[in-house]
Amino acid sequence: MKIPHNSTLDICMYQGGYGSGKTWVGSLLGLLLSRKYPSCTGLVCAKQFTLLKDTTLEAYLMHLENMGYKYDIGYKYNKNDRKISLSNGSTIIFRGVENPEKIKSLNLHWIEIEEASQITENAFRQLLGRLRAKPRPEWQNFRYRIFGHTNPQANKGWIYKKFVTNKQDNCRLIIAPSSDNTFLPEHYIKSMKEDYDPEYYRINVLGEHGDYTSGLVVKNFDDLKNIENIQYDKNKTLYLSCDFNVDPMCWVLAHIDDNKVYFFNEIVIENTTTQLAIDEFLRQYPDHRGELIINGDASGDNRSAQSEFTNYMIIRRTLENHGYKPKFKLRNFNPPILNRIQAFNARVCNSYGERSLFIDKKCKWLLFNIYNLSFKEGTSIVNVPSLKQISNEHDLKFLEHPFDAASYLVEYYFPIK
Repeated sequence: MKIPHNSTLDICMYQGGYGSGKTWVGSLLGLLLSRKYPSCTGLVCAKQFTLLKDTTLEAYLMHLENMGYKYDIGYKYNKNDRKISLSNGSTIIFRGVENPEKIKSLNLHWIEIEEASQITENAFRQLLGRLRAKPRPEWQNFRYRIFGHTNPQANKGWIYKKFVTNKQDNCRLIIAPSSDNTFLPEHYIKSMKEDYDPEYYRINVLGEHGDYTSGLVVKNFDDLKNIENIQYDKNKTLYLSCDFNVDPMCWVLAHIDDNKVYFFNEIVIENTTTQLAIDEFLRQYPDHRGELIINGDASGDNRSAQSEFTNYMIIRRTLENHGYKPKFKLRNFNPPILNRIQAFNARVCNSYGERSLFIDKKCKWLLFNIYNLSFKEGTSIVNVPSLKQISNEHDLKFLEHPFDAASYLVEYYFPIK
């Protein structure tokens, strides 16, 4: 690998999209350095050793086999010491650096970092300080090397600062799109382009920098393309998705047709109960003829005295007493909110520009969330208003819960795979 500077230290970060071959490339470079500089010592690290055990370590062993190395002749692996020893005297150590203090005794010639974004900036500085083993006189053009690989990050953390904003001459950033890996199955890139919204695709497939979590939670929503006059059809399957919050209780109603989601109404009531909410549903839809499917929050609301089981039993009992035969389709546990956000955004608009989620203007509070629900700056945490903010602006109490109800439904039927 050609290094375009004269420094005795080379710092390189390989930033690639999903499946771009980051681990394969990093482990190959580590072995090439161990072959080029006999009796050198290298460290392969990650936040935790478990991240290395089933991927990076296996990649090293695979490369050794492909290079013709025979176990006990060309190399050995000591499971207790977590160390590969080559017949030329080189050593490759595998460690977790969750506690950087534990690597202070190491003297190294090169370092590889797996999932570099997961370690702290302090750990990275500690690693730099371990590159102090004395090179042999016969090693020509030797440089200390520290190289890491990472998926692009949603927020601009220490990697972005070190390799972009405050970049030094001996720091290099290599960006590799997923498509650079010619061994990926033909469907792989195509399926991600269908499932991911444009910004997520640009970052996690093309490998580019982004600030995906800044601004609004819902991306690429277009009033002219995602808002429609949606007619309720009593003969179609009606999907009722619930978020169990006492104040307000937020439920959304939808039809799903040809893999497209149509939210045509919502039930949003302040300071209420599950019983009052299902009574309101029956008041509005007393004689639905199609199938009735219940989706929503797997756990119920913690502020309620009711358990998850009780919430859905109230709904079932009330609907059955009215003559309905509802079906309940629920997750065993709620998926992470970022999974739900990504699934929702992919329906709003995927990377092909296709739109598969539509909302009627009657869904006032769901639209309010789409226009206003945001992330905390520089993080992937949804910015939920405080009680003080709500007391100053009443409408803020309706942030998050209508979106939760809608995204439970979308993620259940259209999860990101």
